[in-house]
Amino acid sequence: MNASKIFHQNEYRIKVDFSYDAITTEKLKQIPDAKWSKTNNAWHIPYHKSAFDMLQLMFPELEYINKNSTLKSANSDSTISSLVESGSSKSRISIHKAVSIAVYGKSIAIKLPKNELDTQFILGLRYSRWDKKQYRWIVPNYKSNLDLLKNYFKERITELVIHEESETNICSDTKRKIGADEFVIIKTKAGRLKLFFGFNRDLTKAVRTIPYCNWNAYSKCWSVPFAEKFLNELKIIATFQNLSITYEEEEQDKSRVSRISKFDIPNYRKCPEEFILKLKELRYSERTILVYKNSFEEFVNYHHEFAIDTINESMITAYLRYLVIERKISSSYQNQAINAIKFYYERVLGGPQKCYLIDRPKEEKTLPIVLNEKEITDLLKATVNIKHKAILMLSYSAGLRLSELVNVKLKDIDSERMQIRIAQAKGKKDRYSILSPNLLNVLRIYFKSYKPKMWLFEGQKGDQYAARSIQLIMKESTKKAGIKKKVSVHSLRHSFATHLLEGGTDLRYIQSLLGHESSKTTEIYTHITTKGFDQIKSPIDKLDIF
Repeated sequence: MNASKIFHQNEYRIKVDFSYDAITTEKLKQIPDAKWSKTNNAWHIPYHKSAFDMLQLMFPELEYINKNSTLKSANSDSTISSLVESGSSKSRISIHKAVSIAVYGKSIAIKLPKNELDTQFILGLRYSRWDKKQYRWIVPNYKSNLDLLKNYFKERITELVIHEESETNICSDTKRKIGADEFVIIKTKAGRLKLFFGFNRDLTKAVRTIPYCNWNAYSKCWSVPFAEKFLNELKIIATFQNLSITYEEEEQDKSRVSRISKFDIPNYRKCPEEFILKLKELRYSERTILVYKNSFEEFVNYHHEFAIDTINESMITAYLRYLVIERKISSSYQNQAINAIKFYYERVLGGPQKCYLIDRPKEEKTLPIVLNEKEITDLLKATVNIKHKAILMLSYSAGLRLSELVNVKLKDIDSERMQIRIAQAKGKKDRYSILSPNLLNVLRIYFKSYKPKMWLFEGQKGDQYAARSIQLIMKESTKKAGIKKKVSVHSLRHSFATHLLEGGTDLRYIQSLLGHESSKTTEIYTHITTKGFDQIKSPIDKLDIF
């Protein structure tokens, strides 16, 4: 592997040449602002000492090409590490001060004096964050993070403590300490396995081979689909690792049948390709395509012994009854199932429109939960990160849906007219909402810090911010603010409409801002508002009962 200095896009960079290797590429991506250049046909990293130090730690065999095109060892005094920007003299002096490292299960806590170079290095480790309460850095304890920290700080480490156990959330309101020699498996109501264990490379590697595995950051555990095969394999590995195994099951609704999965039947069928292509041809949204695909896939696997085109009306009716009686699905899911089935037989196959012998469910009349103005204030004050604050403020101040939040682009913010353009929202409709001056001030601060390129809120790779991340932000801020109501990101939209109505805004304007096609949808907020309640006296107050 060779490193050389280049001038690329009006700035100096460090070009890294190596024979293509997926593992090497993944390691290189961990360096902040590492990029691929089509022009140079090579990866390049910032021309900065902290970036080069990380490169040298990851790849000890690295050689540097100097100005005279002669190769030198990366450990040589004349390498780029002594030439690139090293920060102020003050930073160079403080670099030798003491560092304390403590390992808590899946987290590494680092305490050290403030130093720009050290900060750059720690931020280069993926998912690192600053713990403002404990005045320390938190880095995930996975891959080679601990080794990278040891190699970087070296003799500056005055304390290194590895704790035997860590505390984790078993469920939303229960915490348990998981010891280094424990392996806790919990089967959830949703038919998945939650896996809690201390840092263990072999077990983690085995878990990652299971289809549809994912990491739950809140509960600090791995989650995999339930199957006897997976459960037995994990138990064998844990036994070989001398771990104490605990298996538990969440209380199940015995009368409710779980959805059929690919592990339940031998010939599990995917949704037909022509079904998905027809949805795309008719320009259905990605969300609708996913919902229809999942609904129809469950249907064809309920009748997995029959060819799809041979399923008749009576079999469709039997399936719909199964959903209601045995699966105990919601009325909205039932409607989705009916729509997906009708779409295939009527739009994909071109059959006649049919009415199946089962009534569509009546729409469930429920009132949305809203936050009062004090709760909104507490929520936003509890959100310290400027990016997270801007996201929640945008949702509340403009009444945006979650899908609309992630789709807002920089060009949609019109600070001259103080408007926000919501393009191709629900129902493929464009609309405008109001741009709050307070929000605009926060967005300007946010923009200076994060410098998004296209989307207003972007992920680490410059793509759209994940909707799931916004949900987690809302959940964490609600918890910090001490709000006990069961709310979601959509509750901010409901709160926006309710507070406008209570402030005297005409219902027609609220309908336009929310993008409701029917005024009846907007009228639901008249049932939520408490405006005028203080003028109403209960009839019991007129009685002399004391």
